[in-house]
Amino acid sequence: MHPVLLHIGSFNLYTYGLFVGLGFMTAIWISQKNAKPHGISSQTITDIFFVILLSALFGARFLYVLINFDAFKNNLPDIFKIWEGGLVFFGGFVAVVVVMAVYLKIKNFNFWKITDIISPGVALGHAVGRIGCFFAGCCYGKECALPIAVKFTHPETLAPIGVYLHPTQIYSVFSNLILFFILLWIQKRKKFNGMVFLSHIMIYSLFRSIIEFFRGDFRGDFIFEFISLSQGIGMMVSLIAFILLIKFSRPFYGQK
Repeated sequence: MHPVLLHIGSFNLYTYGLFVGLGFMTAIWISQKNAKPHGISSQTITDIFFVILLSALFGARFLYVLINFDAFKNNLPDIFKIWEGGLVFFGGFVAVVVVMAVYLKIKNFNFWKITDIISPGVALGHAVGRIGCFFAGCCYGKECALPIAVKFTHPETLAPIGVYLHPTQIYSVFSNLILFFILLWIQKRKKFNGMVFLSHIMIYSLFRSIIEFFRGDFRGDFIFEFISLSQGIGMMVSLIAFILLIKFSRPFYGQK
């Protein structure tokens, strides 16, 4: 594929970074549209996403480096080269939830209401960002002989060169697109604050755990080299979200 979209002198425009940026802007735009009926300003949503951006980048990169530390221990400055790929969603997710809970508490916003508003936009933005993974060659799949298999040939790709692989990045794009439409459907029928957000992380975690079985890059071992670290985190997150959905759906819980 094309990890570097444009060369101008010493300046490189990395395709991965471009699509992550486009995904971020998409998430803000959709979330601003969702926030208007609730009387929440576009500037408030922009501020929230600035907090999300910083915490997500830190958490996602931290977990990626932790899993792949052998690749960085002899060249520590590479840890900061996120434009070359290397972010783990669940690392960013955990960081965002913690920081958002504190930030929204300080700003006197309802955590569940705000996360419901931004969840569809985050899902769509995530789909856009995963296109960047495809161009960079990160998050690549295992070897396969399916008609949909892809072969990376660019010398700067992060994927193995010259072999046919599962297009796991594209699987992620489509799974997030499907999730986006599911969340829009749930949003129109939600019965309590938190329903959209909890559905988001539960369904995403299930999709992600399935796609993980087709990933070819080192994922970090969680259970007997069969379940990766991301799968392990995803399963726990999905279970917690499911339990909370049941709890919040009870009539006597008191949410409106």
